[in-house]
Amino acid sequence: MLRRIGTTGLLVLAMTACGGGGAGAAPTGGKAAPPAQSTPPQTSRPPQAQADPVQRVLSKLSVEEKVGQLFMPVLYGTAPDTVSGENQARYAAQTPAKVIAKYHLGGVILFPQNVKSTSQVVGLTNGLQRSAKKVPLLVGTDQENGLVSRMSALMTPFPGAATIGATKQPALSRAVAKATGEELRALGVNLDFAPVADVNVNPRNPVIGRRAFGDDPERVATMVAAAVKGFADAKVAATAKHFPGHGDTAVDSHTGLPVIKHTKAEWERIDAPPFKAAIEAGVDAVMSAHLVFPKLDPSGDPATLSKPILTGLLREKLGFDGVISTDALNMGGVRKKYNDGEISVRAVLAGADLLLMPNDLPKAYQAVLAAVKSGRISAQRLDQSVTRLLKLKQAKGLLTEAPVASAEEAAGVLRSSEHRKLAAKVARAAR
Repeated sequence: MLRRIGTTGLLVLAMTACGGGGAGAAPTGGKAAPPAQSTPPQTSRPPQAQADPVQRVLSKLSVEEKVGQLFMPVLYGTAPDTVSGENQARYAAQTPAKVIAKYHLGGVILFPQNVKSTSQVVGLTNGLQRSAKKVPLLVGTDQENGLVSRMSALMTPFPGAATIGATKQPALSRAVAKATGEELRALGVNLDFAPVADVNVNPRNPVIGRRAFGDDPERVATMVAAAVKGFADAKVAATAKHFPGHGDTAVDSHTGLPVIKHTKAEWERIDAPPFKAAIEAGVDAVMSAHLVFPKLDPSGDPATLSKPILTGLLREKLGFDGVISTDALNMGGVRKKYNDGEISVRAVLAGADLLLMPNDLPKAYQAVLAAVKSGRISAQRLDQSVTRLLKLKQAKGLLTEAPVASAEEAAGVLRSSEHRKLAAKVARAAR
């Protein structure tokens, strides 16, 4: 996702076992009951403490709460209790905290309008986490560095991907991602919609350009993999974007629907390597692109709504079983053919797990809920997505208890001398 618009594992089966009856009780089968024992018979059910924690959390969520886990909107205000007419108009709830409670949200995304100072952002993220009663939140942002830096008012101004790519040093890509992750984590942000994995082969590209590591697939792949590892070093979730590749377009998907004319062979050679490298490096999430790729799916639907691309290609061919995030669902490229409710339903059916910034959250939430209740989205399909999201939260220490950020600690991390020296080192190495 690139800017804000206007006014705006596979299902893990729970282990079950039948408990025994009283001593001497007749069995339901044809064999006699075993003789009474002086010690209780052993069963195959594991103790509750040993049960899969993800499945334990999943089992306690209602259908409404599971659907809410899929959504990550932008909220308005600089504190959890900020009363905002924007929140009221969009979500029929005045404050960020009330929006989270109303829709059982699984995550929120921060923009510059949410950012005033270090202590304010720490108070906001801590307060938002307290508003999520059952499952802690994924708190995301777009901190690619360079052109797209939502937290730039507070964070070290690291060079963007094109500059890092020009250094030809993967170690610097990893170091910048780690430092970026450390600063985000200090603010209470646990998911970054970065790195950009697009290969910018079209010099007329209006939307990627210097946000990419370059125009050479192998170099981009190496830099992306290093960045994924850097975010992992900082214990912040990384997101490779924009699948299946947004590098060869002259159309901005915020306002139009780009068409990529690469053949399958060209996709394998040009677009795929960075995403393959990201997956091999253990990337937490992959973001879809709002673009049509006829040689991968001739339906005319954008990749965000394409089962052949998200499930057939990303899940089955590339073997990715992490979280698939949509790009922002308020962008023009995804809203050409379907209404705001249908878009979210089709994204889930295509294979998406995280529904980012729907244009109309109430309509999108109700549409997905209705699709689950009617069986159009099966209970199993819903549980697959929620399980992936919960596994990501578990991996980042967010499954049952959210970390509490500290303004004092953040002040020592943000724009530290070490990080400023790293930014200068990258700039020198790129010359």
